[in-house]
Amino acid sequence: MKQLTLKSPAKLNLYLKILSKRSDGFHNIETVLEKIDLCDKITLTGTKDGRISVVCRQPAVPTGRLNLAFQAAELLKKDFQVKQGVKITLIKKIPAACGLGGGSSNAAAVLLGLNRLWHLGLSKKQLLNYAKKLGCDVPFFLSDASFALAKGRGDEVRPLPNIKRKFWHLLVVSGVKIPTRSAYCLWDKNRNLELTRKKTDVRIQLLALRQNSLLFFAKGLYNSFTAISQRLCPDISRIMQRLEKMGIQAVSMSGKGPAVFGIVSSRKEAIEYKRQLEGKGWSVFAVKTF
Repeated sequence: MKQLTLKSPAKLNLYLKILSKRSDGFHNIETVLEKIDLCDKITLTGTKDGRISVVCRQPAVPTGRLNLAFQAAELLKKDFQVKQGVKITLIKKIPAACGLGGGSSNAAAVLLGLNRLWHLGLSKKQLLNYAKKLGCDVPFFLSDASFALAKGRGDEVRPLPNIKRKFWHLLVVSGVKIPTRSAYCLWDKNRNLELTRKKTDVRIQLLALRQNSLLFFAKGLYNSFTAISQRLCPDISRIMQRLEKMGIQAVSMSGKGPAVFGIVSSRKEAIEYKRQLEGKGWSVFAVKTF
C-alpha cells in the first residue's frame, strides 16, 4: 500500500494574551506563533482493512480516539466515505502536553497527508474548516509561513509570510504537566493578575520580529499564563530565573507551559547554553525557526 512520511513541527507562543471568556466556554486570545524545528515524524501507511490505527511508543500519547491525529483521519474518512484505512505511525520528539502544540501539529500533518494519500483534492480553505473542528492550534500548522498572528479561540490565523528571519532558541521543558483546563480555570479566578502585569501590545512583538535586537524582542514577549502556571509548576520560575542568570535577555513561556524558551543570537550560543543545562533534570533543546 502507499506510504507517506511528513515532518510535524512544534510551535512557540512569542506573545499570548487572554482577552476574555467566551459564551461557548472557550477564551478569546491574541497570540503570535512561531514554528520551530523540533519535529515529530509521521508516517501514513494505507491499509486494505479500512481501519484507522495509531502506533506510538510513548506511553503518554493516546493511540485511540483521544489522539487528534486519529480524529483528523476519522473526520476525512467519514465525510468522504473512504474505504481504505490508514496506519499512523508517530515518532515523537516534541514533549507532550507542554504548550508546544505537538498534538495539533500531528493532526494538521495527517490532514495534509491524507488529502494526498487518499486523493481527496481538498482546497486549503476546506482543510482549514476541518482543522478548526479539531483544535485551536491546528489551523496554524496548515500554513506554509513560519510565523502567524492568531485571534478568536486561536483558530483565526493570519500568516505572516513576509517575516523571513530565523531565530535560535534554547528550549527547556520541565517534566510536570499542566492541564489546559486547569490553567484556564485558574486564570478565570485570578484574571485581576493581568491588570497588575506590564502593559503590552501585540504590535510591539510584531515590530520586534522585523528588528535585529534581542533587547527589543524581549520587551515584546508576553504570556498571560505565566503567573498562573508558575503556581501550578514552580519549575517554570526556576527555569526562567536560570536562563536570565545565564545572560539570556529574551525569556518567556510557550502556551500554558511548562515549556520555557530563551531567544539567543546564534546556533553556537544555543548549543553552549544547552550543554550547561543538561543533566539538571529537564529536557533541553537547541532549536531554530522552522
